[in-house]
Amino acid sequence: MRLERPSLKWKEEHVAYMNEWDESRMTPSSFQLEEGRSYESYLEELAKREEGQGKWLPCTNYFLVDSADRIVGMIDIRHDLNEYLHQVGGHIGYGVRPSDRRKGYATWMLAEALKVTDTLGINPVLITCNHDNRGSAKTIQNNGGQEDKSFTEEDGTVVRRFWIHR
Repeated sequence: MRLERPSLKWKEEHVAYMNEWDESRMTPSSFQLEEGRSYESYLEELAKREEGQGKWLPCTNYFLVDSADRIVGMIDIRHDLNEYLHQVGGHIGYGVRPSDRRKGYATWMLAEALKVTDTLGINPVLITCNHDNRGSAKTIQNNGGQEDKSFTEEDGTVVRRFWIHR
């Protein structure tokens, strides 16, 4: 297992990953490919997001790739928080391919992402998940997450918030 930065090399595998996604909104949403948009323009937009241009805060994105060069997960590390991310998104957003869930990949990927936050000087690290996502909560707790007060979004979604002190 390894973290790889998005590049043209991963186009076909990224599309295959998305085609397997089982929810209407992929997590993290920064990896969502828009229909009719070229992969090259997606990578250009991602680079702008990573630099913090426009409405975006600086972030770093990775694919979690297995030994067969198959994307099994994606992770977005946000270098800072705005008000929304402080309540809902946190510093790190991640997702695992549906067929590869419950195999420990999310826990490993989050541990690797925390090494990146260490190099960026982000401490403590805020990570959130929806109240009903027990697997994600367990992943966060397995990486040292201490639960804080939950946040309820306007639509009634309860977001659990966890801090990891490094």
